[in-house]
Amino acid sequence: MKKYATFRQIQIDLQRGSLTCKDLVQYYLQNIREKEHLNVFLSVFADEALAKADEVDRKIKAGNAGKLAGLIVGLKDVLAYQNHPLQASSKILDGFISQYNATAVQRLLDEDAIIIGRQNCDEFAMGSSNENSAFGPVLNNIDNTRVPGGSSGGSAVAVQAQMCHVSLGSDTGGSVRQPAAFCGVIGLKPTYSRISRYGLIAYGSSFDCIGIFAH
Repeated sequence: MKKYATFRQIQIDLQRGSLTCKDLVQYYLQNIREKEHLNVFLSVFADEALAKADEVDRKIKAGNAGKLAGLIVGLKDVLAYQNHPLQASSKILDGFISQYNATAVQRLLDEDAIIIGRQNCDEFAMGSSNENSAFGPVLNNIDNTRVPGGSSGGSAVAVQAQMCHVSLGSDTGGSVRQPAAFCGVIGLKPTYSRISRYGLIAYGSSFDCIGIFAH
């Protein structure tokens, strides 16, 4: 799989037929398996992502795919994804299944983005090293002896280590920007309220922002 600098380049190859969404999903799933020691994903939605990829590939051929067709996304474990586990990297919420989609997640799905899994973080998004998860620390792919930053460390490493194209994290006091800096990727904390917080497990509601990791 060639390295794509931008999503636009992916979409050009998808339209040309030299790449499929299924190719992309399989590539990221392989990287997730090979780099399992980094402890990035708490759940990988492999079968579901592959099925969705087939569906989006058909839409691309029919000319009615959404604007985000071919975008492979990981979600920090604080964002509600209907009928999927949600537990903020805490044992307190073991067994909890989200009953609805966060607005940000729904808007991705509406435009044919493919969600590949949920990502480890500091418990309830409280931390700056991703060493405070109930499921163990996330390791920095550049140097496994270094922390990736937090609390969205899993989301940053997923992009850094080519496990997905984009991750959604959350930033209350630096939880997107700091791990992005530690991992050498781009992290954006948008203007407060620019992205709906509906479906985000709250830390400090007057500061919480859903943010984005990408290259």
